[in-house]
Parts: sequence; structure tokens; C-alpha cells
Amino acid sequence: MAQALVPFKDLSLAKSRLADVLTRAERRALAQAMVEDVLTVLSSHRHIARITLVSDDPGANMLAQKYGAECWTESALGCRGLNPLIRSASERLLGTGEEPLMVLHGDLPLLTGEDISVVVESQQALGGLIVGCDSKGIGTNLLAFNAASTPRFCFGLDSCAAHVASAKDAGMPVQVLQRSGIGLDVDEAPDLKYVMEQLPFNPASNTAQLLYNTELGARAALALTALLGNIESGSTDLSDDLTRGMAS
Repeated sequence: MAQALVPFKDLSLAKSRLADVLTRAERRALAQAMVEDVLTVLSSHRHIARITLVSDDPGANMLAQKYGAECWTESALGCRGLNPLIRSASERLLGTGEEPLMVLHGDLPLLTGEDISVVVESQQALGGLIVGCDSKGIGTNLLAFNAASTPRFCFGLDSCAAHVASAKDAGMPVQVLQRSGIGLDVDEAPDLKYVMEQLPFNPASNTAQLLYNTELGARAALALTALLGNIESGSTDLSDDLTRGMAS
């Protein structure tokens, strides 16, 4: 069995790079929907024994209760900044003896149970650090490790390479894992466009319920088409589909 740690900042401040597509309230709604999709996968997975949220968002406790998770505030951990917070929370969680620990972002709307299974099984086979990289192979969206392979947390610029280099310097086994459900975090307009194209394949997800066949989704699709200059024909198709859904 494994533990999962999901840090996320105040949702009202989330996804500022989507300001040209969504209003502040819509960005908060999107961020919450994506966090709930991640928590839905984790809470129903047979390999996950414990879920802990780290957040100062006013609604974090309610989210934790809804999904059977715990919630720790940043102030309770006695530090600030993503890397120190993850370090402090990881030390506490691994101190309970339950291994491995999985740290993952809350904006992975395409995450699946199979992704979690592969991560846990890969970590157990390797006995070291699993780095779940983003779709560009640059950022880190997930880490999995045990107490002996706890990394130096390097979230930030070029974090995938930094995590790998740090693990190798420490002499610990490390493996980079590339999976579509882990790789796509939604930060910029092209990310949102791709996610919206995938929503029909999982209409039950919280993100799909927010954006697929809704007025919000239709507005977002039109804004994305304008913002991205309608470069790809898929942009027009997506906009048409969502607009038809709004009218139905």
C-alpha cells in the first residue's frame, strides 16, 4: 500500500496563465474540478491507503472530508514554498512507516487508476525514485519514493532533469516515467485545449462536467480558438462541438 500527498495553493489564485480564456471565478472552478478528479482516482484506488492534502485554500478541509483525506495547512507544517512544504510533509508521512509515498500535482485531469498502478508497481520494482514528467519532458508532475530514496525536491524550472540529477548524485536508482495521464498538467491555453478535446472520452469526470456541453465550455472553446489563432483545424471542430452542446 502507498500514501499520496497532494499539495495545492489557494484555488482563487490558481491558473493565472489562463486569464485570457477564463475569468477568475472560472479558473477557480476549473482548478477545483481538476483536484477533485485527482482525488477521485486516488480515493478509489486499491494501492492508496492514505491521502493527505497540503493547502491553505478555504475549501481544502471540505475537499478532504469528501474524499476521505487529511488536510494539513502550510502554517501547521511550519514552512513556506512548495519544496520545503513537500519536504516537511513527506518526512511526517514516511515517519509513519507506510511506504512508498507518491507526491502529485492536483491539476492532472486525465489521470487514471492505471497510471497510479504503474507508478506504485514501478517504484516497488525499482526501490528508488520514480519521476513522472510532464508531456514536454521538462517539468515534474509526480514523484514516488520510499524513505531510503527520498529526493531533494526540485520543483520549479527544469525540475525533471534536476530530480534525476539529484537522485544520481545521491546514488539512488531513478526512473523517468512518461504517461499521458500524468504528463498533462493544465497551465496554459494549449493544455486546456487538449484537455477539452479529451473530455468526451470521460464525460463523468468533474472537469468534463464543468466544460463539456456547457456554456462555460463553449465560451472557453471560442476564446481558445481566437487566442491560438485557429492554427489547428481541431480548434474549430472543438468549438463547433461545444457550441452545439450549449444550444441543446
